[in-house]
Amino acid sequence: MSENASGYDATNITVLEGREAIRKRPGMYVGSTGIRGLHQVLFEVIGRSVNDVLADGGGCVDVTLMRDGGVRVTDDGPGVPVEAAGDTSNACLETLLTRTQPGAGPGDRHRVSWSVCGMGPCVTNALSRRLTAEVRRGQTLWIQEYSRGAAVAPPAATGPATGSGTSIAFWPDADIFDTTDCSFGVLAKRFREVALLNRGLSISLTDERPPGGVRSVRFQYPDGPRDFVAFLDAETGAQVAPDIIAFEREDARMAGTVEVALSWCGRRDEEVRSFANSVPTLEGGTHADGFRTGVTAAVNTHARQRRLVKMSDPDLTTDRISRGLTAVVSVKLDSPEYQGATRARLGGGATVHDCVEQAVREHLGTWLAQHPEQAAAIIARIVQETSRN
Repeated sequence: MSENASGYDATNITVLEGREAIRKRPGMYVGSTGIRGLHQVLFEVIGRSVNDVLADGGGCVDVTLMRDGGVRVTDDGPGVPVEAAGDTSNACLETLLTRTQPGAGPGDRHRVSWSVCGMGPCVTNALSRRLTAEVRRGQTLWIQEYSRGAAVAPPAATGPATGSGTSIAFWPDADIFDTTDCSFGVLAKRFREVALLNRGLSISLTDERPPGGVRSVRFQYPDGPRDFVAFLDAETGAQVAPDIIAFEREDARMAGTVEVALSWCGRRDEEVRSFANSVPTLEGGTHADGFRTGVTAAVNTHARQRRLVKMSDPDLTTDRISRGLTAVVSVKLDSPEYQGATRARLGGGATVHDCVEQAVREHLGTWLAQHPEQAAAIIARIVQETSRN
């Protein structure tokens, strides 16, 4: 069919950019216009704050669900640069809030992943009926307001400021979202998870909405994944193991770090949680597979060397070794590769698998050798479970 016959030509094409594109197709940027997308709008802002404070060595991020339906995210990081102050050392405030590709922020290595498309607060700004940004930087307080993604006025210096940091308050657009009521329970669960995986982070959630009064929680865990394993055991009612094995290793081959905590408790099932850049990988992936391979190798090697199994017996299988195992496997990579759009499974090929496998095999093997009584008890229980089946 010819162009003239179809009636289709260049006048039928509409080019959308920036906030117009985001508001036209919000699901492409935050996943949905339901409560999942609403929470993602908040995560886009929190992600910037978390990475800012972690890049600075650690700090606090405070989230408040306000009575009027707004959400405020405040951090004590270095503060977003303000172009009006002549500060262009990084992505500036207006760039961050209006451009879909603001570029890398501070501490770009091993960043905590929160964003669906990697665009950050500009998505939140475009999908909010109102947004206010306050920056404390260089002993000056700067404020700027936006309406549906467009700046009302340039950033204005409003007076002196103590300390540094950024506060972004926004009111999700009810014309876009099915609900503008965030779930305290869902957010608290995610914030706890991120705090458990990043020991330098303190993150709070305050809800001003309940008629019975304000409720607030704060999450901070000095031992990171080690605390995570203890939390998982306590949550399931299992006896918390006295010995939680934990280590962290950086490996240039995979351009990242691996952090693992594990223990064997009295229950029969397995509880292994895996994460990539603090994103739950619910379907596992190369890091989870490498972890299991490393645990199996370390346990079998120790059992053979200490004659804790008969020489004629076959190796203990991964399924048997995993009985009663609680573990957290967290990798933080410069450029994580996921299999599928949902980021539920980590890829990365053999490199990530081999790095994690080697780290687990060596660290767990050393721990077993240094704790022969505990190691013998663990392996005896595994052998006993194997003989029962």
